Amino acid sequence: MANERQATLKGNPITLVGPELKAGDKAPEFQLNKSLTEVAGLNDFAGKIKLISVVPSIDTGVCDAQTRRFNEEAGKLGDNVVVLTVSADLPFAQARWCGAAGVDNVVMLSDYKGNTFGEAYGVLIKELQLDMRSIFVVDADNTIRYVEVLGEMTEHPNYEKAVEAVKSLL
Repeated sequence: MANERQATLKGNPITLVGPELKAGDKAPEFQLNKSLTEVAGLNDFAGKIKLISVVPSIDTGVCDAQTRRFNEEAGKLGDNVVVLTVSADLPFAQARWCGAAGVDNVVMLSDYKGNTFGEAYGVLIKELQLDMRSIFVVDADNTIRYVEVLGEMTEHPNYEKAVEAVKSLL
């Protein structure tokens, strides 16, 4: 299998599978589910700056807070920016959570079919088949400009740095 790196979940080791993407790399294309029948890929957001917020599961505290925070930021960043939240949750669960949370400024995308996003972006947690908490800021030409892959799954990302990375591209 592709590269493997170590991270932790509550201090216990977990394995991240896939390449270690860095600023300057081309963002890998993906096809993720918006619903059971509708898919979206990186190229569907061509010409926009993309803040990709990756969470293991929307139904946990940190993932909930992370998605709410980026939903709030998305409302301030303008029409040239799209905030994508990626998790391995089923599209039903994502839609239910968004409705309950009043989240409507982010595009929810599900990596439940084969974890292809997680593997392509190097954030697939081998032991759990979930995606590791991470942030990717991708410019309008699909070049990665900012990456944060957390070393501990239960920690929050650096929201300010991610938003600054987006603003620097506007």
